[in-house]
Amino acid sequence: MDPIIRLANIEKSYPFGVGRTYVLRRIALEIREGDFVSIMGPSGAGKSTLLHILGMHDSAWEGEYYFLDQPVHRLKPKQRGELHKQHIGFVFQSYHLLDNLTVYENLEIPLSYRNVPRKERESMVADVLDRFQIVGKKDLYPSQLSGGQQQLVGVARAVIAHPKIILADEPTGNLHSAQGREIMALFKRLNDAGTTIVQVTHSEENASYGSRVIQLRDGWMVGD
Repeated sequence: MDPIIRLANIEKSYPFGVGRTYVLRRIALEIREGDFVSIMGPSGAGKSTLLHILGMHDSAWEGEYYFLDQPVHRLKPKQRGELHKQHIGFVFQSYHLLDNLTVYENLEIPLSYRNVPRKERESMVADVLDRFQIVGKKDLYPSQLSGGQQQLVGVARAVIAHPKIILADEPTGNLHSAQGREIMALFKRLNDAGTTIVQVTHSEENASYGSRVIQLRDGWMVGD
């Protein structure tokens, strides 16, 4: 089976004085359908940078990136955006919920991007509210939720449209341990049901839910 993601010689750098500072060096990586990958390494190793390249939020890099055999490195921004919306769910460390929208509206947004008809949207949102046990929160705004509840909504928003792959940046970073375990158990269930997951984490415990650990150090991949 072809990998979902194939990276060849990915590099990311910034001009610094007369030279350049590298954040990522010569990253080569394949991620297959059904993988549950944890990206680990010390602060400043390039973990989140790599995740944002995978998520197509960052386009200022060198090298080759194939997503479902599409050459992301050659696509125009609009085409990348479409690919992202159709296939990728992203969980941000700082939730990234839209403050002026209710929980219900935050969950509906990814479906409207994909032109899901209204009736179908309603049933998909109802299903996710139920699965995440946040039905009672649907009319609240993010500011009325605890950090743990906001992160649950963030995860629910990432999975609502049944993406091919979920990318999660320190998904339990702001949660207390019981909430963190709840989120990780949920990822495990999604992965068992076939969703590919890539998470950035500092936590050995979180990594133990997955099947594969990629180690970064100083921008280099030093272990897989």
